[in-house]
Amino acid sequence: MNFSCNAHRMRTPLLQEARLTCYNLINEIALRAERVIHLIEFKNVSKTYPNGVKGLKNVNLTIDQGEFVAIIGLSGAGKSTLIRTINRMIDITEGQLIVDGVDVMTLHGKSMRRFRRKIGMIFQSFNLVTRSTAIKNVLTSMVPDMGFFRVLLGLFTKEQKMQALEALDKVGILDKAYTRCDQLSGGQQQRVALARTLNQSPSIILADEPVAALDPVTAHQVMSDFKRINEELNISVLINIHHVDLALKYATRVIGIRAGEIVYDGPSSQVTQAVLDSIYNGASVPQAGE
Repeated sequence: MNFSCNAHRMRTPLLQEARLTCYNLINEIALRAERVIHLIEFKNVSKTYPNGVKGLKNVNLTIDQGEFVAIIGLSGAGKSTLIRTINRMIDITEGQLIVDGVDVMTLHGKSMRRFRRKIGMIFQSFNLVTRSTAIKNVLTSMVPDMGFFRVLLGLFTKEQKMQALEALDKVGILDKAYTRCDQLSGGQQQRVALARTLNQSPSIILADEPVAALDPVTAHQVMSDFKRINEELNISVLINIHHVDLALKYATRVIGIRAGEIVYDGPSSQVTQAVLDSIYNGASVPQAGE
């Protein structure tokens, strides 16, 4: 009988400890579920250029996976500076910038190159090898993962070629795969650039004035490609764009920047004339075709 009582007394602390451990585990799971992890987070970020010009002033932003964000503002307001800090084409001088859980200012060498593989960048000037075919331009996105001699000899596998063709198909120009880029229209060249970016399987696409050099009809077509890719592939898209009407039509969120400061951040559906006056300081608002 005494043995039974002793056994009971020994089990009681063990049971209490097990209950406490279980309780703590449940709390930890609940806290993790509540904690919001953002894809991109600007924390009091500023950028001062060597000449003393403030490109960004105390920017605080969060951007989540799958968002389509248009950044608008006057020339020189800081639009390009904002998106180029995300892949460290431009370094911030104050604050902290977290991308996919990584403080970008801690990256160097190989870690920087691996980080940039997750972020596609599209420019106004396309940055294509115009004397090469569309598929060859798309295949260049695979070069960083290839050995020296394969790159030197241009040896791509059948699987790599099929993947490049799929990327061209996603932007609607599969039929131009073997056409030289200098024989393509501006809109088609921008789609090749977009296919090249898709071919690296990014989680984020940054686009710096991607439709500025295109006519209005082609600009709408390219913006439609961005929107479709955003929706179908859940890729976060951030576009620095001059034409406000395109921003409001295709993006779901608008960030307005003036003199390096965020003056509007919200749904595109809630952008009013008063908001635009604040962003553009009363100046005329640029539209496609202007």
